[in-house]
Amino acid sequence: MAAADAPAAAEPKHTIYVQNINEKVKKEQLKRALHGVFSQFGKIVDIVACRGKKLRGQAWVCFDQVSSATTALRQMQGFPFYDKPMRISFAKVESDVIAKRNGTFVPREKRPREEEKMEEAPAEEAAAAAPEPKKQAT
Repeated sequence: MAAADAPAAAEPKHTIYVQNINEKVKKEQLKRALHGVFSQFGKIVDIVACRGKKLRGQAWVCFDQVSSATTALRQMQGFPFYDKPMRISFAKVESDVIAKRNGTFVPREKRPREEEKMEEAPAEEAAAAAPEPKKQAT
């Protein structure tokens, strides 16, 4: 197995991070399919799959037991899922669902959407304000 294909040597957690998922699959269909594939390893607490620009093609599957997540990671690594081999590793941080259950949940401050738009606006305004190059008559 090549080093790039090897799962990250992260500490085992309840949550596994699944990459290289077909981006054309709809969110709800993807969640159902992931549940169907991974439920054989143990009780699934939560599945997070987003279709945003930065998050498409990846998902997080949270198991009730760490042993279930470990077994799923080992047995499903490289498994063809919607015609693409899954790359699986343990999540970097514990799932919010598990943190709440353990009493270690610390709410994160959400970034307002207006703030994101404000950051994009100056670049767009600068581009709009720039004079158009003059065309030379030939």
